[in-house]
Amino acid sequence: MSQIAFVSRMTIKAGHEADFVSLCKGLAKKVHANESREQTQFYQFFKLREPRRYAVIEMFSGEAAEHAHMNSPWLGEAGPGIMACLDGEYVREYLDPFEV
Repeated sequence: MSQIAFVSRMTIKAGHEADFVSLCKGLAKKVHANESREQTQFYQFFKLREPRRYAVIEMFSGEAAEHAHMNSPWLGEAGPGIMACLDGEYVREYLDPFEV
């Protein structure tokens, strides 16, 4: 099984930051309560130093774990509200470990 990790960076519409942060905190709480640490190895939102900029770092044990997360009811509930807060598209950058 090949680990999957990425960072997604996004800009939030002016005046929507509080809603975005609330939705993301609620989502993260549900992810941590319902997804095993073996499958969802890391999941955390961050405030970037640029105005209205945020990021989420996600790490999964493999493709099946990522798909389970992406199709979870908690992401289905929070996703539309989070997407409505975005100013433009989010950018996902995949993180590949060094080969040892």
